Amino acid sequence: MSAAPGFSFVKGHGTENDFVVIPDPEVTVDLTAPLVAALCDRQRGIGADGVLRVATAGALAAAGVIDAVPDGVARGDWFMDYRNADGSIAEMCGNGVRVFAHYLRAAGFVDTDTFSVGSRAGARPVVLHAWDPVAADVSVAMGRVELGGRSQVEIAGRTLTGHAVDVGNPHLVCVLDGLTPDELADLDLTGGAVLDSAMFPLGANVEILTPLESTDTDVDFAAHMRVFERGVGETRSCGTGLVAAASAALHGIGREDGIVGITIPGGRVVITVADGGAVLRGPSRLVARGDLVPGWA
Repeated sequence: MSAAPGFSFVKGHGTENDFVVIPDPEVTVDLTAPLVAALCDRQRGIGADGVLRVATAGALAAAGVIDAVPDGVARGDWFMDYRNADGSIAEMCGNGVRVFAHYLRAAGFVDTDTFSVGSRAGARPVVLHAWDPVAADVSVAMGRVELGGRSQVEIAGRTLTGHAVDVGNPHLVCVLDGLTPDELADLDLTGGAVLDSAMFPLGANVEILTPLESTDTDVDFAAHMRVFERGVGETRSCGTGLVAAASAALHGIGREDGIVGITIPGGRVVITVADGGAVLRGPSRLVARGDLVPGWA
């Protein structure tokens, strides 16, 4: 990698799934895979699970970053150009959208609490229920949830069977009968995940979930989850994974809709599944802003 350019950044997280946010309306930063990987490296860069570039869909299309503006996204919409920690491009990130929307509002890029964020998976309407320069409570309409067939994954020293789910990006959700939250926390996910390449030619995120439990709180059901993200490894949270997990778990008990509260290592979110789609609601925090020194990598 040639000498890395200097530019401004903001650091934020959604339930501790953390991101480097790069405001780049003119699309002047060349986000190569090595540059993104260096940014996300927790020793030689800022450290994050991914990078969110802030630019309009039209500007990104004109610069050739995206081939075309996706259906349902206007050229003037702010577009979340999302990259995984290894530099690969991902279609969608539910926690990232919350942080992205929070940043847009806090930085003055938008002047309303209800708007649409563009992504490679299409438009994602957002609502900021509350926000300030540090914290926000954000809902994201995550679009259609497509349940696929069954498949297996080798992970945590075991072969697990799960349900394939598409939420704009691919997932394999494994709900383990009898698994307790403590047993889930003890699983060793450092060895990676080996998926069926025929079903998942581009890889997938893997979610491991305790069975749904009925509750009389603010949700119909509750569960605990851990997630292994393609291109990243285990993360503290994954928004699309939470939506996929809630949808697959409800399907597994014969339900097509419901409100599910899921606890992940980074906190808790609420997923409302209805009419073939889902809404993800959870927190966002903006924790730092600064400037990278030219030649930093």
